[in-house]
Amino acid sequence: MRFRLTPRDDGFFELFSRTGEILVEATAVLTEFLGSDQLRREELARRMEELEHAGDEATHAVLRKLNSSFITPFDREDVYRLASRLDDCLDLMQAAVDLIVLYRVGALPAAVGDLVQVITRQAELTSEAMPRLRSLPDLTDYWVEINRLENQADQIHRGLLATIFGGEYDAIAIMKHKEIVETLESAADAFEHVAHTVETIAVKES
Repeated sequence: MRFRLTPRDDGFFELFSRTGEILVEATAVLTEFLGSDQLRREELARRMEELEHAGDEATHAVLRKLNSSFITPFDREDVYRLASRLDDCLDLMQAAVDLIVLYRVGALPAAVGDLVQVITRQAELTSEAMPRLRSLPDLTDYWVEINRLENQADQIHRGLLATIFGGEYDAIAIMKHKEIVETLESAADAFEHVAHTVETIAVKES
């Protein structure tokens, strides 16, 4: 472990933990959204937008603290990268919700729910990991499980594409569904990018 002559500013951990909590709440909204009618979906889309704004505020707070802090818990570029990649997760979930509302898509393939379940678990693990950034070597289980879940998301994604192109949908519906599914799969990828960032930080700090 790197020896430090001055104390770290641990306020970063609180901000990262707050973002983790927002991500978990966003997956709860996303899950409810899928099973709702159009009117309720519009209400939930507004709630998702509020959460996305809250996530942006947390990210900006990290960046402000980064600019004003002499000592950071780990390398400054890694603080920035972690904040940015956490924000990507929320942005992509919100984008998927927006697409479903804007395209007025009704029922989605059942496996979309499976993909959202994976994303929900990724969010839970990420939220649990954020307060544990103080003890980076103990987070191996986190990034290993996130990687496993991302592989599961890839398999679900491939199955969804097979369903979408299986002849049930017309050309316009195919384009809509494909964009929505790929946005959700990108959200699963984004959680893996967060885990890779944490793993990189752990290697540097060991």
